[in-house]
Amino acid sequence: MKVLLYFEGEKILAKSGIGRALDHQKRALSEVGIEYTLDANCTDYDILHINTYGINSHSMVNKAKKMGKKVIYHAHSTEEDFRNSFIGSNQISPLVKKYLVSLYSKADYLITPTPYSKALLEGYGITVPISSISNGIDLNKFERSKEKEEKFKEYFKINENQKVIICVGLYFERKGITDFVELARKFPEYRFIWFGHTPMYSIPRAIRTIVKEDHPANVEFPGYIKGDIIEGAYSAADLFFFPSYEETEGIVILEALASKQQVLVRDIPVYKGWLENEVNCYMGKSNEDFTYLIDGLITDKIQNTCQAGFEVAKEKSIERIGYELKKVYEKVISNDPVKNKECIQHENQN
Repeated sequence: MKVLLYFEGEKILAKSGIGRALDHQKRALSEVGIEYTLDANCTDYDILHINTYGINSHSMVNKAKKMGKKVIYHAHSTEEDFRNSFIGSNQISPLVKKYLVSLYSKADYLITPTPYSKALLEGYGITVPISSISNGIDLNKFERSKEKEEKFKEYFKINENQKVIICVGLYFERKGITDFVELARKFPEYRFIWFGHTPMYSIPRAIRTIVKEDHPANVEFPGYIKGDIIEGAYSAADLFFFPSYEETEGIVILEALASKQQVLVRDIPVYKGWLENEVNCYMGKSNEDFTYLIDGLITDKIQNTCQAGFEVAKEKSIERIGYELKKVYEKVISNDPVKNKECIQHENQN
């Protein structure tokens, strides 16, 4: 079995969660001994595993179908997570949904990160079999390292007793960037660092203004940082605060959990079934909730959930994800309707 992993606009999307998902897929397939290629001109593959939905992606699907190849679409994107992102995203989101449905429906099988995103896709009327498989996490990469933590502290000149709250994400309204800044105003004694980057020309003026100037002195937007510094930040910070309103999974949450960091998120449907409030993370519904929880977690008035959170990350390790992908590949190759029906029934029970 040979798989063509196709990822359109790799350089543009490398800084996003979808970009990291491709890296995880490569690792996962290597772990379970599945041969793969990234060469879009390759013809001797068995399955096209496609991750993006641009014009070239559409052409790749059509080409693969004409060649009699099996197509698995990795549905990272939905109409819901397209909204409140780029300039004009809300106006064109219905068209995006229509396009996604058309594209996804051409596949032999769909993979999407969570039961929540699976339910959204089924709600679109898509009848292609769908499995929910996490994007996974590299536990070794995010294992706590004093060396990495020191690099993070040195880079940001963090004092010994200084409390640091971090978030990682694109500059999107739906990511909760406005709330992140508002909460920072309530805690001027703490440093709030938002890692990530989005081209300024592509986001609404209100968000550009927040990033460039309309934020308190204790908020920093250092841009996209990778390697030891961001990995050290995950474990060295005092809290990972992710106030996003909509996700299909949230790879950055898995990264924080794998770092044994305390995680605070918004209480939204995507986390149902794998994150549990006051067990492996904390959840809030409003900025009033977040104010209470940030204060309690930073001052240790509230018990942390770091170890239980790490157990969640272990369940989504890249090794385990590799075996789940392999099962789907084998079902698609065998084209056994009975097996596919069993898989759908199993997914519906989860």
